[in-house]
Amino acid sequence: MQQRSESLPVLVAGGGIGGLAAALALVRQGFAVKVLEQAAQLGEIGAGIQLGPNAFSAFDALGIGEKARSRAVYTDEMVMHDALDETLVGRIPTGEAFRQRFGNPYAVIHRADVHKSLLEGALESGLVELATSSAVQRVEQDDASVTVFDGAGKQHRGLALIGADGVKSAVRRQYVGDEARVSGHVVYRAVVDREDFPADLRWNAASIWVGPNCHLVHYPLRGGEQYNVVVTFHSREKEEWSVREGSREEVQGYFEGICPRARQLIDLPKDWKRWATADREPIAQWNFGRVTLLGDAAHATLQYLAQGACMAMEDAVTLGEALRVNGNDIGQAFDLYQRSRVARTARVVLSAREMGRIFHARGVERLVRNDLWKGRTPERFYDAMEWLYGWNVGNCLADR
Repeated sequence: MQQRSESLPVLVAGGGIGGLAAALALVRQGFAVKVLEQAAQLGEIGAGIQLGPNAFSAFDALGIGEKARSRAVYTDEMVMHDALDETLVGRIPTGEAFRQRFGNPYAVIHRADVHKSLLEGALESGLVELATSSAVQRVEQDDASVTVFDGAGKQHRGLALIGADGVKSAVRRQYVGDEARVSGHVVYRAVVDREDFPADLRWNAASIWVGPNCHLVHYPLRGGEQYNVVVTFHSREKEEWSVREGSREEVQGYFEGICPRARQLIDLPKDWKRWATADREPIAQWNFGRVTLLGDAAHATLQYLAQGACMAMEDAVTLGEALRVNGNDIGQAFDLYQRSRVARTARVVLSAREMGRIFHARGVERLVRNDLWKGRTPERFYDAMEWLYGWNVGNCLADR
């Protein structure tokens, strides 16, 4: 790890997965970091997330591979069923052949465990300062530094600012000024204890049941002691991006016609969290002088590729590599970082939208979807996933 003489830290807006990953990447290049988090304490809301091999490549590059691996559940397969008639649509083994192909496993994990792994790494570095209750309000900069003004009236000065402050990013609002694109798709998430989870669905798999204008997901967490349950539907209401407590009555009203085996999932949770989802239109410019965007602030995506957290960590690793090969010159590094990430993350945003359409197909489109993957071999699935899962620190830069 390099050491730097500058007294100013790099500022990071946001203490979520993207922000802490950025902090770790910066620390590994010798920078001191100050993380500005709007909440009164650091933490992650949410439940389970899925981790492709690219996520594990990022964990390793950030120095927390062992921590994250110890908290993950390694799946045997990804499996898709038709939620109307229980037809098997597709099955992708994620065992040894998958690991050999991509160099890393596929796994599922509680979102808080990813955050915890990143936070532990940041704190152990001794170079990361965490400032909670520090919501970014506006940013000023000159040729040598950036100053952030927070909601409590404090000023924070740094060498540069990484805007990792999520879908509702204040940094993006100042420099880009666009609005989030509300999808109209609502996601309910919950965690269910093993003893309350149906025995006939206790698969060691990332499992999805796809239906008309809806789908249901389940997979094990924390050694199989819990199960993540996620259900998604097209809302009949006008939605705004939000997270709040869910209503059991609402979710029950959106899954008519779903087969009993899948439908039992929506009867399980005692408490739901409700997300009205949104993404962002891809943009080509993330850099604004000594400020750049990262994670959802740069490329918020819908959940259909299970890549939101993975992309944020990839961003962080790529930023660190861009700094390394440019001798920590921030301007040159930001340019390389942007060139390396814009097209890939835009592809994820646009592909996730299309995957949502495929998942939620109805009528003849449903029949086409079910035909798409019929009889496909694992190797053909792996070929189709190469662009996404083949990412690693060795190929992350555009100039390599």
